[in-house]
Amino acid sequence: MIYQTTIKGMGDQVEAFVGEGIFVTFGDNAPDTLTDFCYTVDVTPVQGDIKPGSKLVIDGQEYTITMVGDVARENLNNLGHVTYSFNGSGECLPGSICVEKADVPSLKVGSTISIAE
Repeated sequence: MIYQTTIKGMGDQVEAFVGEGIFVTFGDNAPDTLTDFCYTVDVTPVQGDIKPGSKLVIDGQEYTITMVGDVARENLNNLGHVTYSFNGSGECLPGSICVEKADVPSLKVGSTISIAE
Protein backbone atom coordinates (compact mmCIF):
# COMPACT_ATOMS: atom_id res chain seq x y z
CA MET A 1 0.00 0.00 0.00
CA ILE A 2 1.49 3.32 -1.10
CA TYR A 3 -1.13 5.59 0.46
CA GLN A 4 -4.37 5.33 2.39
CA THR A 5 -6.77 7.79 3.98
CA THR A 6 -10.44 8.17 4.90
CA ILE A 7 -12.76 11.06 4.10
CA LYS A 8 -13.75 12.75 7.35
CA GLY A 9 -15.58 15.79 6.02
CA MET A 10 -16.84 17.44 2.87
CA GLY A 11 -17.49 20.98 1.74
CA ASP A 12 -20.92 22.19 0.67
CA GLN A 13 -19.83 22.58 -2.96
CA VAL A 14 -17.92 19.30 -3.63
CA GLU A 15 -20.44 18.31 -6.29
CA ALA A 16 -19.48 21.40 -8.32
CA PHE A 17 -16.38 19.60 -9.62
CA VAL A 18 -18.10 16.33 -10.58
CA GLY A 19 -19.11 17.80 -13.94
CA GLU A 20 -15.44 18.61 -14.52
CA GLY A 21 -14.54 14.96 -13.88
CA ILE A 22 -12.55 15.68 -10.72
CA PHE A 23 -12.61 15.71 -6.94
CA VAL A 24 -10.21 17.41 -4.53
CA THR A 25 -8.90 16.36 -1.12
CA PHE A 26 -7.17 18.49 1.50
CA GLY A 27 -6.07 18.07 5.10
CA ASP A 28 -7.50 20.23 7.88
CA ASN A 29 -5.47 23.23 6.69
CA ALA A 30 -7.31 23.88 3.40
CA PRO A 31 -7.44 27.57 2.47
CA ASP A 32 -10.83 29.17 3.17
CA THR A 33 -11.36 29.71 -0.56
CA LEU A 34 -11.14 25.94 -1.20
CA THR A 35 -12.81 24.47 1.90
CA ASP A 36 -16.29 24.33 0.36
CA PHE A 37 -14.99 22.43 -2.69
CA CYS A 38 -12.81 19.82 -0.93
CA TYR A 39 -13.18 16.51 0.83
CA THR A 40 -11.31 16.69 4.14
CA VAL A 41 -8.88 13.85 4.89
CA ASP A 42 -6.25 13.06 7.51
CA VAL A 43 -2.78 13.81 6.22
CA THR A 44 -1.08 10.43 6.01
CA PRO A 45 2.39 9.58 4.67
CA VAL A 46 2.92 8.41 1.12
CA GLN A 47 4.99 5.21 1.25
CA GLY A 48 6.57 5.00 -2.19
CA ASP A 49 6.21 6.26 -5.72
CA ILE A 50 2.83 6.94 -7.28
CA LYS A 51 3.24 6.24 -10.98
CA PRO A 52 1.31 5.29 -14.10
CA GLY A 53 0.00 1.76 -13.68
CA SER A 54 -0.55 2.13 -9.92
CA LYS A 55 -4.12 1.63 -8.74
CA LEU A 56 -6.36 4.24 -7.14
CA VAL A 57 -8.88 2.37 -4.99
CA ILE A 58 -11.97 4.17 -3.72
CA ASP A 59 -14.33 2.17 -1.51
CA GLY A 60 -13.05 -1.02 -3.17
CA GLN A 61 -13.41 0.24 -6.76
CA GLU A 62 -10.12 0.23 -8.71
CA TYR A 63 -9.00 2.82 -11.26
CA THR A 64 -5.72 2.66 -13.18
CA ILE A 65 -3.51 5.72 -12.72
CA THR A 66 -2.44 7.07 -16.10
CA MET A 67 -0.39 10.14 -15.13
CA VAL A 68 0.90 11.84 -11.98
CA GLY A 69 1.56 15.57 -11.75
CA ASP A 70 5.02 16.79 -10.70
CA VAL A 71 3.96 17.97 -7.21
CA ALA A 72 1.06 15.57 -6.55
CA ARG A 73 3.02 13.19 -4.28
CA GLU A 74 4.61 16.03 -2.30
CA ASN A 75 1.28 17.85 -1.83
CA LEU A 76 -0.48 14.64 -0.83
CA ASN A 77 2.26 13.75 1.65
CA ASN A 78 2.51 17.22 3.23
CA LEU A 79 -1.02 18.64 2.91
CA GLY A 80 -3.35 15.75 2.03
CA HIS A 81 -4.05 17.87 -1.05
CA VAL A 82 -4.48 16.47 -4.53
CA THR A 83 -6.92 16.68 -7.41
CA TYR A 84 -8.08 13.30 -8.68
CA SER A 85 -8.98 13.55 -12.37
CA PHE A 86 -11.17 10.97 -14.10
CA ASN A 87 -11.00 12.63 -17.54
CA GLY A 88 -8.67 10.09 -19.12
CA SER A 89 -7.04 12.90 -21.11
CA GLY A 90 -3.41 13.21 -22.07
CA GLU A 91 -2.95 16.22 -19.80
CA CYS A 92 -2.35 16.12 -16.05
CA LEU A 93 -1.87 19.27 -13.98
CA PRO A 94 1.08 19.44 -11.53
CA GLY A 95 -1.05 18.77 -8.43
CA SER A 96 -3.20 16.04 -9.97
CA ILE A 97 -3.38 12.28 -10.08
CA CYS A 98 -5.03 11.30 -13.35
CA VAL A 99 -6.81 8.01 -13.91
CA GLU A 100 -8.56 6.22 -16.73
CA LYS A 101 -11.75 7.84 -18.01
CA ALA A 102 -14.58 7.00 -15.61
CA ASP A 103 -17.45 8.57 -13.73
CA VAL A 104 -16.32 10.35 -10.57
CA PRO A 105 -17.19 8.00 -7.71
CA SER A 106 -19.81 9.01 -5.19
CA LEU A 107 -17.92 9.85 -2.00
CA LYS A 108 -19.17 10.30 1.55
CA VAL A 109 -17.75 10.69 5.03
CA GLY A 110 -16.11 7.36 5.79
CA SER A 111 -15.15 6.61 2.17
CA THR A 112 -11.64 5.18 1.82
CA ILE A 113 -9.06 6.27 -0.71
CA SER A 114 -5.92 4.25 -1.26
CA ILE A 115 -3.17 3.89 -3.82
CA ALA A 116 -1.53 0.51 -4.41
CA GLU A 117 1.14 -0.89 -6.75
